[in-house]
Amino acid sequence: MNLSALASLPLALLLAATLPSCINVKTEHEVKPIEININVRVQVEKELDNFFEDLDQKKANLAG
Repeated sequence: MNLSALASLPLALLLAATLPSCINVKTEHEVKPIEININVRVQVEKELDNFFEDLDQKKANLAG
């Protein structure tokens, strides 16, 4: 290597070290609402089954 190449090496290293600091990364975040639907059909069906079962038992007791 010649002398001018050795003299420019620190300058090149300094330039290479400062270039990454010029990079800027911008991130964007968006908060969206979450919709939750709860299906209560199973609970209603169980309650109706219990209600009609009670009616069937009363009918059986009256007939018996």
